[in-house]
Amino acid sequence: MQVLPEGRLAYGMQLPVQSQSTIYAEPWEADAGPADLVEVARAADRSGFAYLASCDHVAIPRRLAGAMSTIWYDPVATLSYLAGVTERVRLLSHVAIVGLRHPLVTAKQYATLDHLSQGRLILGVGAGHVEEEFEAVGADFERRGAVLDETIDALRAALGADEFPVHHGKLYDFEGLGQRPRPAQERVPVWVGGSSPAAVRRAALRGDGWLPQGDPRDRLPGQIARLKRLRAEAGIEDPVTVGAITEPLYVGAPGWDVGRRTLHGAPEALAESLRAYRAMGVHQIQVRFRCRGRTELIDQIEAFGAEVAPHLD
Repeated sequence: MQVLPEGRLAYGMQLPVQSQSTIYAEPWEADAGPADLVEVARAADRSGFAYLASCDHVAIPRRLAGAMSTIWYDPVATLSYLAGVTERVRLLSHVAIVGLRHPLVTAKQYATLDHLSQGRLILGVGAGHVEEEFEAVGADFERRGAVLDETIDALRAALGADEFPVHHGKLYDFEGLGQRPRPAQERVPVWVGGSSPAAVRRAALRGDGWLPQGDPRDRLPGQIARLKRLRAEAGIEDPVTVGAITEPLYVGAPGWDVGRRTLHGAPEALAESLRAYRAMGVHQIQVRFRCRGRTELIDQIEAFGAEVAPHLD
């Protein structure tokens, strides 16, 4: 299922502020809030970004709080809020830990989001990795992979066209229970996150798209080849949207230390580097800009959309 423009390398971004892991959050985000999210979302919307993404964690244990922080906005609430201040950009959960909730609860939330946004949802799902989080809500951490597999199947039914969806599985069983509003889309695209062998297999066999978890460039071609091979062996002919998370970016000459991994420089040079992802078979890249505040981030978003994006294809 292809939901992005064909024949070009699409670009999206994880929202700042809504998750503040020390791996990627900038210092200014600690004091930011709703107004910053709105302005960033509007800038991405008018700059041609394919999607805005929001993460999902229910609660962070104290042992991980120092690295992960405890700031994790709810993705449904966040994306619904931003749907009201944007017009065209798609809304991606990257990723929803759907094994923490019953599929009917998840379906109710995301069907409503798709309805309110007039069909802009992309449901990104993943297995999760925080054991205490699963224990706190009574979910099965050890079997989270198997739970996710069936949950995707259950969500396919619950987010389909039928007002009274049907699913009979090992873990979940429902029939004769109606849910409205229905999603605005005939089929909500499901992108599967993760780079482990199990996650790639899950994306290949159950997903409309694959969201790698930070695979470096040299590893992506092999992962993509395996994804396509698994789909071919299963007889799946529908297209799959392959993603990649790029290195940190800065459009232009930064004039400050943006880190050795950050790609920076003239727009044409950045585009040339990013086109390598397309050559690997990637359809959409998720970008993150180094910045010292909201104004600089918006400037980067607008510069990327106006000066880099036209050279991506």
